[in-house]
Amino acid sequence: MPQLSLHTIRTLSKADRETGRLLPFYNGVSVNSQKVVPEGIFAAIAGYSTDGHRFLPQAAEAGARLMLTERDPEEVLAEIGRDDIGVMQVPDIRAAVAQLAFAYAGNPQYRLKIAGITGTNGKTTVSTLVHQALTKLGYKAGLMGTISVAIGSESTESRLTTGDPEQMAEAMAAMADAGCTHLVMEVSSHALDQKRTDAINFDVAAFTNLSHDHLDYHKTESAYLQAKKRLFDGLSTDAIAIVNADDASAAEMVRDTQAAVWKISMAEGGLRVLRNDARGIEFEMDNTRIASPLSGHFNVYNLAMAWLMLRAFGCTAQNAASALQSCSGARGRLERVPQPVPEQAQGSGPTREAITLHPLPEVFVDYAHTPDALRNVLETLRKMAAQRQLTVVFGCGGDRDKTKRPVMGHIASGIADVVIVTSDNPRSEDPDQIMRDILAGVSGGSAETHTETDRRAAIAQAISQAQPDGLVLIAGKGHETYQEIRGIRYPMDDVALAAAALQKRAETARATSSQEQPASRKEA
Repeated sequence: MPQLSLHTIRTLSKADRETGRLLPFYNGVSVNSQKVVPEGIFAAIAGYSTDGHRFLPQAAEAGARLMLTERDPEEVLAEIGRDDIGVMQVPDIRAAVAQLAFAYAGNPQYRLKIAGITGTNGKTTVSTLVHQALTKLGYKAGLMGTISVAIGSESTESRLTTGDPEQMAEAMAAMADAGCTHLVMEVSSHALDQKRTDAINFDVAAFTNLSHDHLDYHKTESAYLQAKKRLFDGLSTDAIAIVNADDASAAEMVRDTQAAVWKISMAEGGLRVLRNDARGIEFEMDNTRIASPLSGHFNVYNLAMAWLMLRAFGCTAQNAASALQSCSGARGRLERVPQPVPEQAQGSGPTREAITLHPLPEVFVDYAHTPDALRNVLETLRKMAAQRQLTVVFGCGGDRDKTKRPVMGHIASGIADVVIVTSDNPRSEDPDQIMRDILAGVSGGSAETHTETDRRAAIAQAISQAQPDGLVLIAGKGHETYQEIRGIRYPMDDVALAAAALQKRAETARATSSQEQPASRKEA
């Protein structure tokens, strides 16, 4: 079993003062008092919503024998009231935890080529595309992000965009042990601000875009930008930074980086779109044509970034383009819900002819939960819809940035023909109040607006009432298979709900068609 020596702990944490009973070796580090191990280290972090110092007695009871703190170690030891505990004061406890967690895991980050992607929107799509492409090119790669943590083709569900240092170090060790050579990971602004990734030396870092989000945490757009910027400030001279130069924050993002900077830009002429419609995308960059089944202006940037990241990993231009051509991207990102498969005519069953006579609306599910993302997806579907009816179902998450709610209501009502405001993940908030916050921005829009607190009912309503040739967007939750209400995650899958609503509409149409057929035709 690996251990951390007292010398290593002192060195990596840059300890200032210490007191109490100190052991020569310790068994790992944790910021969760429920996860400490016997003779382990507990880091008492004064966090965003709770103070780890409150749990010092529980950590000691669970077996922690060294406490890390930024406070006076003598006072902390007195609070614990035990003589078998050591306390160490460190100047930056979050940075110390990152270094110690990775050291305890054997520093697996040095056994992988690592790419990190940050930005408000597009992180999941880009990371998934790169992971899928690397796999197609024969590499065994890891993936860490909003949807899952994957080792090669095996994946487990993820609960955070970027995990805590212990989780990341453990996952990277498993990846390296399994033979992975590359890792693609999403890097959130929270993780960067909390220094969770400080022990990672990124070979490649990418910036997608920056827009309104997470102001409940960062308070200002400037602080949000500076958090993202930390990814690039920490790059070495051997690393490569890739930025969407058409975003207003791109120049500031890489202003202080030591890495080589690669840019993506339509405005500067380096990226030329050849086709962007419902059938997919084709564009040219650096004399290479790249095609994809994905749609949308925003996906041109996502694909271009994925292609450059593959190039930064050492893939040839053509191999990277060929691999991306068959990549599907991430679940819940402009995902088309399959239409019901008509049964062949037999007995009294439905017929293919009945399906043809009663077309169904096209339904898409997307994770868009920020103003910019919602606008991008709606504008993409608006172009696809042309003169057809466009319906959007969406809500906003509770205990998150409240200022974006009316903004998203304004965007939805300005682009869609029908808006159904519903519940997202209300968490501890009243879902009806969240909906009222959204509706405050809808006034003045041209859309027909409805409210329905029950998300299941809202999805069913949208699909049952949409015009036969219309488009329906269900936004906000994407890949998620739950709805979080007051700390409990209840099963809920937008794709499954939409598929069931389409099936019900198809069955109703077939039944109606059967009843309306002339008797002679039925007998024939």
